[in-house]
Amino acid sequence: MSSVPKRLVLAGAFLSVFNILPGEAEVRQTLVVEAGGKDLKSSIEGALTTRTLISDGDETSQSLIAAAQADYARIVAVLYDAGYFGPSVSIKLDGVEAAQISPFASDGSVGKVEVTVTPGKQFRFGRATIAPLAQGTTLPEGYRAGATAGTAVIREAATSAVSGWRDVGHAKAAVSGQKITANHPAAEVNSDIQLAPGPRLRFGQLIVSGEERMRADRIRAIAGLPTGKVFDPDDLDDATRRLQTARVFQVVSLSEADQPNPDGTLDITAAVVERKLRRFGFGAEYGTLDGGTLSAFWLHRNLFGGAERLRIEGEVSNIAQNGGGIDYELSARFDRPASWGADTDFYLTATLEHVDDPLYLTDQAEVEAGFKRIVSDQLTLQAGVGLTYSDTTDAYGSRTFLVATLPLEATYDKRDNKLNPTKGYYLNAELTPFFGISGGDGSGARLYTDARAYRALGKAERMVIAARLQLGSIMGSSPGETLPDMLFYSGGGGTVRGHAYQSLGVTLPSGLEVGGENFIGLSLELRGKITDKAQLVGFTDYGFVGAGAMPGQDGEWQSGAGLGLRYDTGIGPLRLDVATPTSGPNAGERAEVYIGIGQAF
Repeated sequence: MSSVPKRLVLAGAFLSVFNILPGEAEVRQTLVVEAGGKDLKSSIEGALTTRTLISDGDETSQSLIAAAQADYARIVAVLYDAGYFGPSVSIKLDGVEAAQISPFASDGSVGKVEVTVTPGKQFRFGRATIAPLAQGTTLPEGYRAGATAGTAVIREAATSAVSGWRDVGHAKAAVSGQKITANHPAAEVNSDIQLAPGPRLRFGQLIVSGEERMRADRIRAIAGLPTGKVFDPDDLDDATRRLQTARVFQVVSLSEADQPNPDGTLDITAAVVERKLRRFGFGAEYGTLDGGTLSAFWLHRNLFGGAERLRIEGEVSNIAQNGGGIDYELSARFDRPASWGADTDFYLTATLEHVDDPLYLTDQAEVEAGFKRIVSDQLTLQAGVGLTYSDTTDAYGSRTFLVATLPLEATYDKRDNKLNPTKGYYLNAELTPFFGISGGDGSGARLYTDARAYRALGKAERMVIAARLQLGSIMGSSPGETLPDMLFYSGGGGTVRGHAYQSLGVTLPSGLEVGGENFIGLSLELRGKITDKAQLVGFTDYGFVGAGAMPGQDGEWQSGAGLGLRYDTGIGPLRLDVATPTSGPNAGERAEVYIGIGQAF
């Protein structure tokens, strides 16, 4: 017996998936909306549970009967939201009205589902009132006489009016009465809503429930609920955010007491569920020129019962790198939230590292302590004091540094997604004054900025443009008097892909290279979805390193370009980039591979 050609088998499988070949009976569904336009039809389609069952292939006769009978109410709700208060809705299963079929009908087959909707006239508001209103309340534009009527805009108006009172301290404001009537001959709706603002209240006590290892006094300190202040929903949202960002709790829920206290205060209950105390993890990254990186960490979320966080991590990098040796780093970081007010955290870090780069060899120890203030959901400020000891060998010889630092940092993050952004922007600025205690004068300041912007293209937003600008400058200190890891280099996965790691610096008269005092980095990526999970990326990178404090002064450019793939893993995109130099003697002659988790920027 002759075998079936593989191409024919594959084609048959493909056609079967899309129900082109004969097989099991296919349920057909038609939807006719007599007037109302495409938008109304689309809204009705989205409400049909019968449509969902059929598209998922989960339909049985009984499930279709139940879904069809539920769809009457769902369709009417869509029509009422759009202002159609006299519709006619028919849903037939094999020609029989679904409302007349027993839900316990025998499990036969259903071959055809017909949905016919006659919306009727679209109603307008004859009268649209709501009172009393708090000063400054903004009602939806559509809630007015003559505008298209609909239950959605009525709900929105009621919600806006209640929120207006809550915003000025009336926490128990509510709708006390409503009269909504429809005049079918005139196609008009009259809507009259009455509000009960209730008394103006102040925040009472924060009552904590669900805590296990966390101390209740620390939960109150972290939440920062302003007891005694006039009630404000924004303060309630801020307290919730603070507890969530403490990263101790799996669940945080703040709820208001049903009744205010006799003294005009309103107690708030914070119900929390704590996360597991400890966590560990590991990571890996690889670039054909940068080499491999292995990392691991151990984390304790609640060291002393006050959300104190201790993270210890180690990293081995530049494994099998082309040039230089293997680097090692061991670090520890301690964070304590609400150490100077609810929005100011204390941190303490300690780092030991051995760096064997092509341009320098360093053994270094560093400690730093400071405060981090969360100004808003987007803006974070940080200030600290540090001490660094470094034993260094480079083009200037062997030297020992002891340097005091005053790191200052500001971050403004307006991205829609930190792991895989498609809109918004990110700005980071670091200013680090440093003072040489030994190893030469070595006093000055290091300035570094990182700006990123993202824009989605088209209505489907399947294409994203991502751009990055990096600027760096060393002021007041010569390269020979500056810690080597404060200087700037270009090349590698973090700057210009396709070029060797830290391959561009400043060449001394002796022919040896050191890091530069100024730096410019430019990157542009075009990210396009090829499936819901996968992206194809085209990118180009540019880097400049020069002598002197002014970026762009007395130096050289290098550039690279390439293609990449991203696959969304749920915890961040898996990244594969292939890049080649577009400048220098090896331009276009080799390809370098970079693998990691997360977008390049």
